[in-house]
Parts: sequence; structure tokens; C-alpha cells
Amino acid sequence: MSEIEYFYSAHSAFAYLGSARFMAIARAAGRAIRHRPIDLRRVVPASGSAPFRERSKGHYAYFFRREIDRWAEERNAPVMAGRPTHHDNDTTLCNGMLIAAIAQGHNVDQLAHVMLESHWRDDSDLADRDTLLELGKRVGLDPIALLDAALSDEVQAIYEANTREAIARSVFGSPTYLVDGDMFYGQDRLEMVERALRQPYAPSRRK
Repeated sequence: MSEIEYFYSAHSAFAYLGSARFMAIARAAGRAIRHRPIDLRRVVPASGSAPFRERSKGHYAYFFRREIDRWAEERNAPVMAGRPTHHDNDTTLCNGMLIAAIAQGHNVDQLAHVMLESHWRDDSDLADRDTLLELGKRVGLDPIALLDAALSDEVQAIYEANTREAIARSVFGSPTYLVDGDMFYGQDRLEMVERALRQPYAPSRRK
């Protein structure tokens, strides 16, 4: 089965807003999702953009308030009021848990979704081991095995490789989807992803 590459971080607002829709699109197209969790705090500056917390108050208010609220309504993806309490916590453990699950042969679609949903709807701390244990159990996986492997050298090497590849391929942030090599940045491009799966876009004529 052909895959859709999916670069994202487990705490990303816009990955959450598009998560259910993206997975439905992939299922309808008969495509598997190749999850590529990345260190977003390295990818965003490498693309030439400032992290959200360093942007102007107006820019921050637009993206972290109005855009999130509108897209939450549009995608029927409930969000908490305000910014998650633990949003600036380290994401190494939660992203590592996803990679460990992939390495152990699991489909991580639902684990990724519940992480994103729990963070943005329920204000969960994705750096907290007990929280991740509960989320793993919720989707029927063995969370202890995953968390024990999440910070291993093997898993962290994959995390590093994902991050470096995202930077090398000019990924701007989370989420980024690649359909047969054609890149779509942002969950607001999901309808274009859906179209590309039916009928690829013509190559760019611009130099």
C-alpha cells in the first residue's frame, strides 16, 4: 500500500485540528500513513520562521486564538479555552513513544490522534509518563513497553533522523503531508491532499 508521509509533533495544534479529517482521507484513498514525528522546536527556526512564542502579539493572537477556534468549529475538533498549560514542555517522550510504537510494528494512527486531542481538548501534559500510560491503554497498546523504549538510543536516532530529514526537505512546520513527494503544509491544505490522492497536481512551471 502506498503511503502518505506525515511530519508532525505530538503537541501540534494544527496537527490536532486536521487529525481526524486526515485519517479519514487516507482511509478513503486506501493509503497508509507514514508517521514521522519531529522536533518542531528545531524544524521551525531552520525554515527561517520564528517560534510562535517569539512572534508579535498580533500574529500570536491570530493563530493561537482566532484560527484555532475557527478551525476547531470547522473540523468539529473541540479545543480547550486558551493555550494548553503544558504546551512548552519537552516533547521528546511523547514523540519517542510514537516512534517506539512504529518500531514495534504498531499502527499509531489512533495513538497520535489521542495524544493531540488530549493535549488540546483536555489540557494534558504530554511530558508526563502517567498521562502517556493512560493514553496508550486507551488505544489498546502496551504503554509500558513503549515508554521504556521511547528514550532509547535506537528510538532517539530515528527521531533525530526524522528531524534532520524534515529540515533537509524544507518542511516548514506541523503538520506537513507529502503525497508521492508533493508537499502540503498545514491542515488547511487537506482538501488539496484529498484531491492529489485522486489526481496529482501538475508539476510546478515556476523556477
